[in-house]
Amino acid sequence: MPLSVLVLLADGFEEIEATCPVDLLRRAGTTVIMASCESSLEVTGRSRISMRADSLLREVENPTEFDLLVLPGGPAVFELRKREEIISLISNFAGSGKPIGAICAAPLLLLDAQLLDKKQNYTAHISTTEELPLMIKTEAVVEYGQFITSQGAGTALEFGLRLIRRLYGHEKEEEIRVSIHASPVLS
Repeated sequence: MPLSVLVLLADGFEEIEATCPVDLLRRAGTTVIMASCESSLEVTGRSRISMRADSLLREVENPTEFDLLVLPGGPAVFELRKREEIISLISNFAGSGKPIGAICAAPLLLLDAQLLDKKQNYTAHISTTEELPLMIKTEAVVEYGQFITSQGAGTALEFGLRLIRRLYGHEKEEEIRVSIHASPVLS
């Protein structure tokens, strides 16, 4: 049975931060559901690229049954922060112990769900420094516990590959990396 991933999309999402991980995860054989946090399946990104989600979030039964939750960044994050049902979903998913990927401004959602503390290592977009002053600014992707965080659109490829590594291991990550001609990991 393939692993499954839930990706939240809301108007103003950063397109690269959503589509790159979705593409890579699907190449790895993952069942990926892009769920619209809006009232329509049509979701428009920050660069005015419209996408059709697979489902409305409100119609997704048992979101905590997915193997991974992915939170793209972009201006959408600031609207999602105002929605208690989104913060609650993230908190409940974290309670399952399964991994959560958050890129760009999306670690602010982890903060709002009270999932980040001073002991954790994470990164995010530099624009969030005021609220996330302890972020690691020298790494494109940071893994700590169940969280995989990344800096932004320019790190979306590495973020997506790291999600594959978390779900399937290093060998599958390398297989996908080679298939798309991505640079090898130098560590």
